[in-house]
Amino acid sequence: MWDYPRPPAVEAVPGRLVEVRFAGMLVASSSRAFRVLETSHPPVYYLPPADVATGLLTEGEGAGVCEWKGRARYWDLRVGARLSPSAAWSYPDPLPGYRELRDLLAFYPGRADDCTVDGEAVVAQDGDFYGGWITSEITGPFKGGAGTSGW
Repeated sequence: MWDYPRPPAVEAVPGRLVEVRFAGMLVASSSRAFRVLETSHPPVYYLPPADVATGLLTEGEGAGVCEWKGRARYWDLRVGARLSPSAAWSYPDPLPGYRELRDLLAFYPGRADDCTVDGEAVVAQDGDFYGGWITSEITGPFKGGAGTSGW
């Protein structure tokens, strides 16, 4: 991932099965995902809303801004009595160069119970700000851990 570009690149990953589970429920399952690749970050997967149980999502508080992608909207995930605040985010009006991300949903793997890529369990990127998905094909070090904000 150190050879990932800056600004970030968006890459379609058709055929890779990306899944998210929370509170015993399959929340998302897609083989039509995109991933964003950025220097010093593990990939972030973005899923079409049609492949997500969007009825489990409600608009969360706050908003974020990415200098490349634009203003993000956060989504809370609720299954029964369990709530994961700001478990996902989307870009309703992304900046030029990132239009293919419009309304796709990305999940923080650390805010779900289980995220997988092609059946492999994902490790969440350190830090509360980042949403990278670490699998065995990705090597670090990664931004997000203590002392890495200045990279």
